[in-house]
Amino acid sequence: MSMSERLTLASDRQDTELRTALAAGWKKRDLRWEKLQEEGNACFDRGDTVGAVRAWRRAWWLALLTIPAGDPRRVTSLANLAHCDRIAGREARARARFARALKLWGGIDDFIADMNVARRARSSLFHLRMEALHWDTYQGNMQTRFRAFAAETADALEALAGGQPVTCRLAGRWRGEKPSVFDDTRKFLSAALLIGGGAGN
Repeated sequence: MSMSERLTLASDRQDTELRTALAAGWKKRDLRWEKLQEEGNACFDRGDTVGAVRAWRRAWWLALLTIPAGDPRRVTSLANLAHCDRIAGREARARARFARALKLWGGIDDFIADMNVARRARSSLFHLRMEALHWDTYQGNMQTRFRAFAAETADALEALAGGQPVTCRLAGRWRGEKPSVFDDTRKFLSAALLIGGGAGN
């Protein structure tokens, strides 16, 4: 496949994702925030600190101006801004921002409990029926799983605030965990996993 064919395919995929997101009630800025965080993490992981800082600062401003307080993506933006401070050698400010992010993350249980979860399209009528019959169980299992993610993210923020290495994978897991639907589960997982500096990213 030629380079132009690959670029066309990537562009078509992004257009489809944008149309799906908009149809679900998301705004372009929600996807833009995700893309900036993904870009910042990719740059950080390959040692391009200039690129990481540029992407993370843009994501911070986007979150500050457009994402409501109480949305966990604001915490991720603050944590990655703290990475920018650490990169610039402002360690005291970095630790203070990581500590603030950890404190804000402490309210994540409320967000998880109140998440608007879209019903997933399944591949068969059987799956649709099972989901309809056991929706409360499905949501309960999802909340339990997300609380485990939230605990790992809290541990990561605590390590970062203390200048310690992060022992869990974060952004490296996002690629596999990223939901195909545009609801609060995607907002939560992007917030939990797009914090830079995870182990083995």
